[in-house]
Amino acid sequence: MGSLGGKSDYESVRDARISENLARMEMLGLRRCAGELSAIASASATAAAASRRTAIGGTPRRTPKPPRVLTPLRRSGRLVAFAAAAPAGSASGLRRRSARLNGQDMEHKALPLKGSLSKFAAEEAEEEEQEEKKAMVVIDKERVRILQERRCDSKGRGAVYDPVLGICCHFCRQKKLCGEEGCKRCGEGDLNQPCIGKTECSSCHSSYGILCRACLKVRYGEDMDEVRKNKNWMCPHCIEEKGTKKFWICNSSICLKKRKLSPTGIAIYDAREQGYESVAHLLMDKLKCRVF
Repeated sequence: MGSLGGKSDYESVRDARISENLARMEMLGLRRCAGELSAIASASATAAAASRRTAIGGTPRRTPKPPRVLTPLRRSGRLVAFAAAAPAGSASGLRRRSARLNGQDMEHKALPLKGSLSKFAAEEAEEEEQEEKKAMVVIDKERVRILQERRCDSKGRGAVYDPVLGICCHFCRQKKLCGEEGCKRCGEGDLNQPCIGKTECSSCHSSYGILCRACLKVRYGEDMDEVRKNKNWMCPHCIEEKGTKKFWICNSSICLKKRKLSPTGIAIYDAREQGYESVAHLLMDKLKCRVF
């Protein structure tokens, strides 16, 4: 083994390469450029440090603001006159008080008689009614005529969507004009008339009981003409609530999801293949089998 103080071959080669590179940099003038750049950088750093010290130590202090001169408060001329007119030493000249607190008599205005009150109420009701008439939706007759030309003649869901005249079905959630011949709402554009192509529950009168002809037949196996004749017809929600027909529930996707049940989708074909009249009858048997 060689002595510890001697250089190895690697170190000798490295020193030779460093010397060669330094000589090459000297020949190209790179060492001189590097020295000038380092001098410029150190000078700029020194100047920046000096400017920071000057800024910290040489910032002038803010001059204190002159003290505010207290001037008499401005007061309303009405209050000044009121204080001057008040007796000396009285508290009423210092602050305003109501006539009741000052012990003065108060004159109450007499209310109109009962007949006059009813007259005023009638006038106000008449004005409100006129405002409501002005705020009513104006139905364009030409628009209604164009819609009627495109209106479906069948007695199903209809084919013309109308957000104003159409009433939303609880199952298909479509605001379509019905195809009933005698419907004044969908046929003549009268908003004050009901749509005879949609059902209405005799118990709740809510949106749960509004079904179009096609959904009523496909989902529950009921006919619109028979439902229209039956003044005591109830929607599936009310039937379930009253318990008149067990396992008869609303099979819309919204209501089934609330029951943690998956929506049936287009299940009418499966129901008819299995001999059921509607989707509701198929679902009723499935619920019975699940319970029993």
